[in-house]
Amino acid sequence: MNLRYLPLLFATALVVPNIAAAQETRQTPRIVVTGEGETAVAPDMAILTLTVMRDAETAREALDENNTAMAAVVAAMREAGIEGRDLQTSGLQINPRYVYPQSPQDEQQQPRIVAYEVSNTLTVRVRDIASVGEVVDQSVTLGVNQGGGISFTNDDPAEATTEARKRAVQDATARARTLAEAAGVTLGSIIEISEQSFVQPPMPMGAPRAYRMEAAADAVPVEAGENTYRVQVNVTFEIGQ
Repeated sequence: MNLRYLPLLFATALVVPNIAAAQETRQTPRIVVTGEGETAVAPDMAILTLTVMRDAETAREALDENNTAMAAVVAAMREAGIEGRDLQTSGLQINPRYVYPQSPQDEQQQPRIVAYEVSNTLTVRVRDIASVGEVVDQSVTLGVNQGGGISFTNDDPAEATTEARKRAVQDATARARTLAEAAGVTLGSIIEISEQSFVQPPMPMGAPRAYRMEAAADAVPVEAGENTYRVQVNVTFEIGQ
Protein backbone atom coordinates (compact mmCIF):
# COMPACT_ATOMS: atom_id res chain seq x y z
CA MET A 1 0.00 0.00 0.00
CA ASN A 2 1.20 3.44 -0.84
CA LEU A 3 1.99 5.30 2.38
CA ARG A 4 0.63 8.48 0.80
CA TYR A 5 -2.97 7.20 1.25
CA LEU A 6 -2.71 6.32 4.95
CA PRO A 7 -3.85 9.77 6.23
CA LEU A 8 -6.87 9.64 3.92
CA LEU A 9 -7.86 6.19 5.19
CA PHE A 10 -7.61 7.30 8.83
CA ALA A 11 -9.74 10.37 8.13
CA THR A 12 -12.43 8.24 6.45
CA ALA A 13 -12.45 5.85 9.42
CA LEU A 14 -13.10 8.74 11.80
CA VAL A 15 -15.83 10.37 9.72
CA VAL A 16 -18.03 7.28 9.35
CA PRO A 17 -18.48 6.62 13.13
CA ASN A 18 -19.18 10.32 13.71
CA ILE A 19 -22.00 10.24 11.17
CA ALA A 20 -23.47 7.12 12.79
CA ALA A 21 -23.26 8.71 16.24
CA ALA A 22 -25.01 11.83 15.01
CA GLN A 23 -27.82 9.71 13.58
CA GLU A 24 -28.20 7.84 16.88
CA THR A 25 -28.33 11.02 18.97
CA ARG A 26 -30.88 12.65 16.68
CA GLN A 27 -34.10 12.62 18.71
CA THR A 28 -37.22 11.15 17.25
CA PRO A 29 -40.27 13.43 17.22
CA ARG A 30 -41.99 13.32 20.58
CA ILE A 31 -44.74 14.77 22.75
CA VAL A 32 -43.99 15.64 26.37
CA VAL A 33 -46.91 16.09 28.76
CA THR A 34 -47.54 16.41 32.48
CA GLY A 35 -50.41 14.55 34.10
CA GLU A 36 -51.87 14.98 37.57
CA GLY A 37 -53.89 12.67 39.75
CA GLU A 38 -55.15 12.96 43.30
CA THR A 39 -57.07 10.88 45.80
CA ALA A 40 -58.95 12.12 48.87
CA VAL A 41 -59.45 9.73 51.75
CA ALA A 42 -60.70 10.04 55.31
CA PRO A 43 -57.88 10.04 57.89
CA ASP A 44 -57.56 7.12 60.27
CA MET A 45 -55.18 8.64 62.79
CA ALA A 46 -54.82 11.90 64.70
CA ILE A 47 -51.60 13.39 66.04
CA LEU A 48 -51.96 15.50 69.18
CA THR A 49 -49.37 17.74 70.79
CA LEU A 50 -50.17 18.24 74.48
CA THR A 51 -48.12 20.27 76.95
CA VAL A 52 -48.13 20.47 80.73
CA MET A 53 -46.71 23.74 82.05
CA ARG A 54 -46.08 24.39 85.76
CA ASP A 55 -44.28 27.20 87.56
CA ALA A 56 -42.87 27.48 91.08
CA GLU A 57 -40.27 29.40 93.05
CA THR A 58 -37.59 26.80 92.35
CA ALA A 59 -36.86 24.64 89.33
CA ARG A 60 -37.11 21.53 91.51
CA GLU A 61 -40.60 22.37 92.69
CA ALA A 62 -41.78 23.25 89.20
CA LEU A 63 -40.37 20.01 87.81
CA ASP A 64 -41.95 17.90 90.55
CA GLU A 65 -45.39 19.43 89.97
CA ASN A 66 -45.00 18.96 86.23
CA ASN A 67 -43.93 15.34 86.63
CA THR A 68 -46.99 14.55 88.74
CA ALA A 69 -49.39 16.06 86.21
CA MET A 70 -47.73 14.51 83.14
CA ALA A 71 -47.56 11.08 84.80
CA ALA A 72 -51.32 11.23 85.33
CA VAL A 73 -51.87 12.22 81.70
CA VAL A 74 -49.70 9.34 80.40
CA ALA A 75 -51.43 6.84 82.70
CA ALA A 76 -54.83 7.97 81.44
CA MET A 77 -53.66 7.60 77.83
CA ARG A 78 -52.57 4.02 78.46
CA GLU A 79 -55.84 3.22 80.23
CA ALA A 80 -57.69 4.56 77.19
CA GLY A 81 -55.94 1.94 75.05
CA ILE A 82 -53.18 4.09 73.53
CA GLU A 83 -50.06 1.97 73.13
CA GLY A 84 -46.61 2.97 74.29
CA ARG A 85 -45.35 3.26 70.69
CA ASP A 86 -47.88 6.06 70.15
CA LEU A 87 -46.67 8.15 73.09
CA GLN A 88 -43.51 10.21 72.69
CA THR A 89 -42.02 13.00 74.75
CA SER A 90 -41.21 15.66 72.17
CA GLY A 91 -40.01 18.52 74.36
CA LEU A 92 -38.88 19.39 77.86
CA GLN A 93 -38.00 22.95 78.86
CA ILE A 94 -36.96 24.55 82.15
CA ASN A 95 -36.97 28.34 81.92
CA PRO A 96 -36.36 30.97 84.60
CA ARG A 97 -38.79 33.87 84.86
CA TYR A 98 -37.08 37.24 85.32
CA VAL A 99 -38.13 40.58 86.75
CA TYR A 100 -36.44 43.51 85.03
CA PRO A 101 -35.76 47.01 86.44
CA GLN A 102 -38.77 49.27 85.88
CA SER A 103 -37.37 52.74 86.69
CA PRO A 104 -34.19 54.70 85.76
CA GLN A 105 -33.02 54.47 89.36
CA ASP A 106 -32.94 50.69 89.06
CA GLU A 107 -30.91 50.61 85.82
CA GLN A 108 -27.82 49.44 87.66
CA GLN A 109 -29.65 46.46 89.07
CA GLN A 110 -29.49 43.12 87.30
CA PRO A 111 -32.65 41.21 86.34
CA ARG A 112 -33.55 38.73 89.04
CA ILE A 113 -35.19 35.34 88.86
CA VAL A 114 -38.55 35.18 90.60
CA ALA A 115 -39.78 31.75 89.44
CA TYR A 116 -39.16 28.83 87.12
CA GLU A 117 -41.40 27.40 84.40
CA VAL A 118 -41.23 23.76 83.35
CA SER A 119 -42.96 22.57 80.16
CA ASN A 120 -43.24 18.93 79.15
CA THR A 121 -44.68 18.20 75.71
CA LEU A 122 -46.20 14.86 74.74
CA THR A 123 -46.95 13.83 71.16
CA VAL A 124 -49.80 11.33 70.98
CA ARG A 125 -50.97 9.28 68.03
CA VAL A 126 -54.64 8.44 68.40
CA ARG A 127 -55.65 5.62 66.06
CA ASP A 128 -59.33 5.78 66.97
CA ILE A 129 -60.51 9.02 65.39
CA ALA A 130 -63.83 8.88 67.24
CA SER A 131 -62.03 9.15 70.59
CA VAL A 132 -59.91 12.23 69.81
CA GLY A 133 -62.27 14.67 71.51
CA GLU A 134 -62.45 12.55 74.66
CA VAL A 135 -58.65 12.20 74.78
CA VAL A 136 -58.18 15.96 74.57
CA ASP A 137 -60.85 16.61 77.18
CA GLN A 138 -59.46 14.05 79.60
CA SER A 139 -55.89 15.33 79.21
CA VAL A 140 -56.98 18.88 80.06
CA THR A 141 -58.81 17.61 83.13
CA LEU A 142 -55.62 15.88 84.30
CA GLY A 143 -53.34 18.87 83.88
CA VAL A 144 -52.59 19.69 80.25
CA ASN A 145 -52.80 23.46 79.92
CA GLN A 146 -51.09 24.11 76.61
CA GLY A 147 -51.43 22.55 73.21
CA GLY A 148 -49.38 22.87 70.04
CA GLY A 149 -51.86 21.49 67.55
CA ILE A 150 -53.92 18.61 66.23
CA SER A 151 -53.45 17.04 62.82
CA PHE A 152 -54.98 14.16 60.91
CA THR A 153 -53.16 11.68 58.73
CA ASN A 154 -53.30 8.11 57.41
CA ASP A 155 -51.27 5.32 58.90
CA ASP A 156 -50.75 3.65 55.49
CA PRO A 157 -51.40 5.97 52.53
CA ALA A 158 -49.93 3.52 49.96
CA GLU A 159 -53.28 2.56 48.46
CA ALA A 160 -54.37 6.19 48.07
CA THR A 161 -51.03 7.13 46.52
CA THR A 162 -51.20 4.21 44.07
CA GLU A 163 -54.64 5.30 42.92
CA ALA A 164 -53.35 8.86 42.48
CA ARG A 165 -50.49 7.51 40.32
CA LYS A 166 -52.93 5.66 38.06
CA ARG A 167 -55.05 8.76 37.63
CA ALA A 168 -51.98 10.85 36.86
CA VAL A 169 -50.87 8.47 34.07
CA GLN A 170 -54.40 8.37 32.66
CA ASP A 171 -54.49 12.16 32.68
CA ALA A 172 -51.13 12.38 30.91
CA THR A 173 -52.24 9.88 28.25
CA ALA A 174 -55.46 11.80 27.61
CA ARG A 175 -53.55 15.06 27.26
CA ALA A 176 -51.07 13.48 24.83
CA ARG A 177 -53.88 12.04 22.69
CA THR A 178 -55.54 15.45 22.50
CA LEU A 179 -52.30 17.11 21.40
CA ALA A 180 -51.60 14.40 18.83
CA GLU A 181 -55.09 14.68 17.33
CA ALA A 182 -54.86 18.46 17.18
CA ALA A 183 -51.48 18.23 15.42
CA GLY A 184 -52.67 15.55 13.01
CA VAL A 185 -50.10 12.97 14.10
CA THR A 186 -50.24 9.49 15.60
CA LEU A 187 -49.40 8.93 19.25
CA GLY A 188 -46.68 6.32 19.68
CA SER A 189 -45.37 4.40 22.65
CA ILE A 190 -44.03 5.86 25.89
CA ILE A 191 -40.33 6.70 25.79
CA GLU A 192 -39.87 8.01 29.31
CA ILE A 193 -41.93 8.55 32.45
CA SER A 194 -41.08 10.16 35.80
CA GLU A 195 -43.04 10.91 38.95
CA GLN A 196 -43.33 13.66 41.52
CA SER A 197 -45.39 12.88 44.60
CA PHE A 198 -46.98 15.53 46.77
CA VAL A 199 -48.14 13.87 49.95
CA GLN A 200 -49.97 16.54 51.87
CA PRO A 201 -48.63 16.66 55.42
CA PRO A 202 -51.08 16.69 58.31
CA MET A 203 -52.46 20.21 58.53
CA PRO A 204 -52.70 21.62 62.06
CA MET A 205 -56.04 23.06 63.10
CA GLY A 206 -55.74 26.67 64.14
CA ALA A 207 -52.61 28.72 64.59
CA PRO A 208 -49.27 26.86 64.77
CA ARG A 209 -48.28 28.64 67.98
CA ALA A 210 -49.11 27.26 71.40
CA TYR A 211 -52.52 28.12 72.77
CA ARG A 212 -54.35 27.81 76.07
CA MET A 213 -56.99 25.11 76.36
CA GLU A 214 -59.90 25.25 78.77
CA ALA A 215 -61.66 22.15 80.04
CA ALA A 216 -65.18 21.67 78.75
CA ALA A 217 -68.18 19.90 80.21
CA ASP A 218 -68.53 17.74 77.12
CA ALA A 219 -65.91 16.12 74.89
CA VAL A 220 -64.12 18.51 72.54
CA PRO A 221 -65.87 18.55 69.12
CA VAL A 222 -63.47 17.42 66.40
CA GLU A 223 -63.92 17.26 62.62
CA ALA A 224 -61.39 15.13 60.73
CA GLY A 225 -62.23 16.04 57.12
CA GLU A 226 -60.19 14.37 54.34
CA ASN A 227 -56.54 14.09 53.33
CA THR A 228 -55.53 14.61 49.71
CA TYR A 229 -52.64 12.72 48.08
CA ARG A 230 -51.46 14.16 44.77
CA VAL A 231 -49.09 12.71 42.18
CA GLN A 232 -47.66 14.43 39.12
CA VAL A 233 -46.05 12.48 36.26
CA ASN A 234 -44.00 13.67 33.30
CA VAL A 235 -44.50 11.39 30.30
CA THR A 236 -42.72 11.46 26.97
CA PHE A 237 -44.52 9.83 24.02
CA GLU A 238 -43.04 9.01 20.66
CA ILE A 239 -44.86 10.44 17.64
CA GLY A 240 -45.78 7.57 15.36
CA GLN A 241 -44.51 7.57 11.82
